[in-house]
Amino acid sequence: MSLITLGIESSCDETGVALYQMGRGLLAHALHTQIAMHSEYGGVVPELASRDHVQRVIPLVRQVLSEAEVSLEQVDAIAYTQGPGLGGALLVGASVANALAYALDIPTIGIHHLEGHLLSPLLSDPAPYFPFVALLVSGGHTQLMRVDDVGRYTLLGETLDDAAGEAFDKSAKLLGLGYPGGPALSKLAAQGNPDRFKLPRPMLHSGDLDFSFSGLKTAVLTLTKQHEVDDQTRADIACATQEAIIDVLAYKARAALAQTGLSQLVVAGGVGANQLLRQRLSKDIGKRGGKVFYPDLQFCTDNGAMIAFAGALRLAQHQGRKDYRFDVKPRWDLQEMCIK
Repeated sequence: MSLITLGIESSCDETGVALYQMGRGLLAHALHTQIAMHSEYGGVVPELASRDHVQRVIPLVRQVLSEAEVSLEQVDAIAYTQGPGLGGALLVGASVANALAYALDIPTIGIHHLEGHLLSPLLSDPAPYFPFVALLVSGGHTQLMRVDDVGRYTLLGETLDDAAGEAFDKSAKLLGLGYPGGPALSKLAAQGNPDRFKLPRPMLHSGDLDFSFSGLKTAVLTLTKQHEVDDQTRADIACATQEAIIDVLAYKARAALAQTGLSQLVVAGGVGANQLLRQRLSKDIGKRGGKVFYPDLQFCTDNGAMIAFAGALRLAQHQGRKDYRFDVKPRWDLQEMCIK
């Protein structure tokens, strides 16, 4: 029988747990989000996030085992997010994973959070095949990667300052929108006039595949000072902001496909749930004979399914261990995960 992998995600403000079995696929998954708790503070409070993970992770493990009708003793390995993320939050998932694995005498494997996102579209049907270009737009990360196989990643370009998600969130905050800012800004943008304001497209014609979004945030701030921000003006600024971010992401993604000669683009991470981004990429790249793959909306944000899946793929490469000593890596370059 194929191995069953338990995955635990606790890098930031979502506790995710899932079971994945090679040959059968995703058996069950569960997620608890802390958005309601952090919204009172306008952003993630690391200490509160860690405490909430402590309360949620074991009940979620029990929930997915029950839903999958799998006993804890049937689990063959445990994968957990080792980094990057909030140090305290990562420690919760890592300690629970290694304690359970020690009790069961089964291997563990630490997973890079971004690798989980990068591979998550492989859970969908249809799924891409290797090689492909990946646009990672998750939290504080905006990167373009060439993906030749599991563990074979080449960085093509990345943000030099603010990531796309940060540009959404910081601009939303300037407009007085709630937390999380990105979805709130996108919703408001649908009511805006796209022709009223024109914001800069940073590094659009830089000749490389890097990004920069800090100047866009400054331009939004300038607009809010130059105009009386009534409801319509707020919507118009939100619309202009979203258009600028998506124009840059789409242009660079097309350039990455042209540079590599590949025809498949994978979009992963929280910003990958943005409907305008999906429409723009599918239209633009489809015209050029390419195809774009997205994770299911439920797997765009942080989740346990992507960690269980990445863990199963890594375990198939015999990368599990049973010494149960662990650390976490709040800062961690994805290319360090590459197979030598």
